[in-house]
Amino acid sequence: MLEHGGNLNHAAAHYGRPRAEWLDLSTGINPQCYPAPALSPQLWHRLPEPAVELERAACGYYGAPQMLPVAGSQAAIQALPQLRRQIGCARVTVAAPIYAEHAHGWQRAGHAVREVAYDALDAAVAAGECDVLVLCNPNNPTGAVVERAQLLRWAELLAAVGGWLVVDEAFGDTQPARSVAADAGRPGLIVLRSIGKFFGLAGLRLGFVAGEPSLLAQLADWLGPWTVSAAAQQIGTAALNDRAWQQATLARLQHEGVRLQALLARHGITANGSALYQWWPEPRAEQLHDYLAQQGIWVRLFVRGAGGIRIGLPPDEAGWQRLDLALAGWSTHGA
Repeated sequence: MLEHGGNLNHAAAHYGRPRAEWLDLSTGINPQCYPAPALSPQLWHRLPEPAVELERAACGYYGAPQMLPVAGSQAAIQALPQLRRQIGCARVTVAAPIYAEHAHGWQRAGHAVREVAYDALDAAVAAGECDVLVLCNPNNPTGAVVERAQLLRWAELLAAVGGWLVVDEAFGDTQPARSVAADAGRPGLIVLRSIGKFFGLAGLRLGFVAGEPSLLAQLADWLGPWTVSAAAQQIGTAALNDRAWQQATLARLQHEGVRLQALLARHGITANGSALYQWWPEPRAEQLHDYLAQQGIWVRLFVRGAGGIRIGLPPDEAGWQRLDLALAGWSTHGA
């Protein structure tokens, strides 16, 4: 199993510091989550009904013509390579660096996977070197983006040869103008969305897939019944329909994303990312990760390639000050 952010039990055990004393910045999850409504006790007594209201709320929020609720976008990341395998082994190009589960899932299903830098994706599609192209937009972890027009052009080229463009928009809520969810009814375009990041409800395990109706039907059949709990349906529906909370949260996150980038810059770190996280290539990534952990601050370490650090938003003013102080110490310690 691949390693991910949020593994705070490991950090607490490894560094001998209780969980309550940690500032966890290892994910890109909104630190101020949507206030979940009270749930009816009857939800725990019956199997989940078809998620009609949830689907309607998701289509309204994401602007997609049709969406399939799944148990977190991770469920789709694992299932799509298996579904594609029914057609045969595909040549899969995965943008790099990227959320590691994408390449892992396609490789595990037996496809021929090649990781390609973002600036080389257009050439790979134009040369007909792939049947499936997978990318995050904005990218996790670097924040790199691809414009809508380019994505739609790639989708058209791939669809012409029976291919797929899979766009993971898990962090797309803070950049809605770049989303291609509204275009996901066209052939070959598959869009993944997540409740976990913007709404801060990662523990709910709720995500969505937008795509052609026939593909969504096949995916639903592959995943089987009762994939989304009744509790997740009720909470997700409330969150997706709450426009006032969404607008206030979007403004706050965009402000805090700028603040985080500026804080890092004051300590000599040039970072990029989205409103929910910042990332930078760090030549002393393992040393910085360990140093911050010694201060009780848990960040995401990337060791592949040149190495890098991804850092999420602090939850409160005390967290901002604690991070600022720790980075000031690193400037002295790491010099």
